[in-house]
Amino acid sequence: MAEQQQQVYKFPTEVIDLPSGGKLYGKDSPLYGGKIELKYMTAKEEDILTSQNLIKKGLVIEKLLNSLIMTPGVHIDDLFLGDKNAVMVASRILGYGPEYICEVTHPRTYDKKEYTFNLADCPFNELPEDVDYTKNEFEFNLPLAKTKITWKILNGHDENLIDDEIKKTSKLTKDVKPELTTRLKHVITSINGDTDTKNIYSFVDNLLSRDSILLRNEIQRVTPDINLKQEIEFEEGDSVTVNIPMTVGFFWPKS
Repeated sequence: MAEQQQQVYKFPTEVIDLPSGGKLYGKDSPLYGGKIELKYMTAKEEDILTSQNLIKKGLVIEKLLNSLIMTPGVHIDDLFLGDKNAVMVASRILGYGPEYICEVTHPRTYDKKEYTFNLADCPFNELPEDVDYTKNEFEFNLPLAKTKITWKILNGHDENLIDDEIKKTSKLTKDVKPELTTRLKHVITSINGDTDTKNIYSFVDNLLSRDSILLRNEIQRVTPDINLKQEIEFEEGDSVTVNIPMTVGFFWPKS
């Protein structure tokens, strides 16, 4: 009797661009070319999305995106956060199309309306020409503290460390969730050339608010990302710019 041969299915894939252009990854990285290959979502990925165990553990999106990445040797946490955001949007488009229906809130009147966003209309932020992206280290002078710092753009591994640290710290300070300071402690890599972690943590805890705002504005200016803001119209032609809300309907749209 002839042996049965298991049929191997080849799934369609797309190669998408990354907001960073691959500049931050280094020449040995498979992401250095600024592109990543993703496969179209299948019933296997829908099994991941409906796994109550993964949902409870907060791992469902990580498992989903890793299942879709076809570029060899790449884990979703290897990506810088702006590139990860672009992969999330591209994965959603490949899985369910670019139309994303959700409820939005007017930022001033708090009126609500259902709106259909076109995710294909989300451009990448333009990278500033005055920034050197050959390595993941950037300088910034804090004007009030008169201090020169260096800082880095975070990737998924950094984000996991931040989340773990926030959870541990929140148990000690239940009334205050130290998200902003914890993030800055991981972003800043040196203070006037000093790379000691304890000194960086102490410095951030005493960082003046005006310096903090200026630093965060610079981080936003420099960091590659996908622009998830779109202009929509409310009643009487009132146009406002809103952030596209990442609700449960993003990867779990209504059937």
